Amino acid sequence: MATADAAAVDAGLRAYMLRVYNWMASGLLLTGIVALAVVSVPALQALFYQAVPLASGRVVMQPTILFWVAALSPLAFILVLSFGYNRLSKTTAQALFWVFCVCMGASLSNLAFRYTGASIATTFFITAAMYASVSLYGYTTKTDLTKMGSFMMMGLIGLIIAGLVNMFMQSSALQFAISVIGVVVFVGLTAYDTQRIKADYIEHAYAEGTEEAGKRSVMDALGLYLNFINLFQMLLHLTGVRQSE
Repeated sequence: MATADAAAVDAGLRAYMLRVYNWMASGLLLTGIVALAVVSVPALQALFYQAVPLASGRVVMQPTILFWVAALSPLAFILVLSFGYNRLSKTTAQALFWVFCVCMGASLSNLAFRYTGASIATTFFITAAMYASVSLYGYTTKTDLTKMGSFMMMGLIGLIIAGLVNMFMQSSALQFAISVIGVVVFVGLTAYDTQRIKADYIEHAYAEGTEEAGKRSVMDALGLYLNFINLFQMLLHLTGVRQSE
């Protein structure tokens, strides 16, 4: 009987993790499509960027107010999803996730004006390979990553503070340090979050098709999605080839 129960939990866990990764991958795909559309479709580009000619004859793309709305809105979505979780329906949580991914795509479109397309593509595939390996480790390891997760969260707070400071200092050395530490932090958080999601499912065994399972899978996908996006940006800061180079 115990063996049958364990097999049922294991099968449910695999199905649940697959659903989480499907949400995450779908969100990344939507983000990429929106970013490409904003850069490629003139009518959309005009909504988010304004071409400004410089004295040197070079033209730079300056973000519009709508861009900053899109860039800042994901924080609001995260707060609503996190603190309003118990009051949200599954459908509302899913809709907010999709809108969040659209806003992220619009805000990440500026990377296309700063880095070459080849370096963005290369960095994306490097990020995907690294992320898959680390997430697999988090899923399969028997080592408890709780302490590491707490340490990485402290590192994340430090990164946010350092990033705010560097907005005023504009130090390339500090930005390099932030990127290097950021890679370590988000690699660690990816392994920790994967293990946490697995442990949460084993503890609660969300029934397939229930409202709770639907909402929880979206929230877990959001956490993994954010780790991927941040890891990608940190790696791009380190390895990306800038347009002006």
